[in-house]
Amino acid sequence: MPRARSGDTKARIQAAALELFAAKGTQQTSLRDIADRLGVTKPALYYHFASRDELIRSLVQPMKEAFDTYVDAQEAAAPVEPRELLSSYFDLAYEHRQLIQLAINDLNVLQEAGLAALFVEWRQRLIALLIGADPSLGQQVRGMVAFGGLSDCAVMFDHVDRDELRQAAVDAAYDTVRP
Repeated sequence: MPRARSGDTKARIQAAALELFAAKGTQQTSLRDIADRLGVTKPALYYHFASRDELIRSLVQPMKEAFDTYVDAQEAAAPVEPRELLSSYFDLAYEHRQLIQLAINDLNVLQEAGLAALFVEWRQRLIALLIGADPSLGQQVRGMVAFGGLSDCAVMFDHVDRDELRQAAVDAAYDTVRP
């Protein structure tokens, strides 16, 4: 039988960790729990990740990079059509819904990974694209509600058909920011 590649093992560890973190929380999930789930030894996990915190960072980093890249690309493409911006943001949030759900359920992830401040920054930059560079307080609030609502919908309605959910969520977000 061929030996598993290191990248495959790392991905399996990350998938099992994400599943357990979502179910139990990061603080209540030990590396032993993850090892047991995978049927490997704890030292095998340490070969790939020195700590639970390193494992969490490895899960969060690709999402951070994806959101950074997305916001940079939207700014480079400005001006952007509002409905298209909201639709593409929903798609991104939907793609990362498991990690967003984990961050919502386990506030330690938000703090330790610095996600709370990053999400605020990303949303402020997107609001500037959506509404303008100097939005009023009311416009800022509507923008935060629109983008936050899109993320929440991507996470909270996992039992709904993705396309149906996308349409409903984007329509609601658009109605929120429409002048």
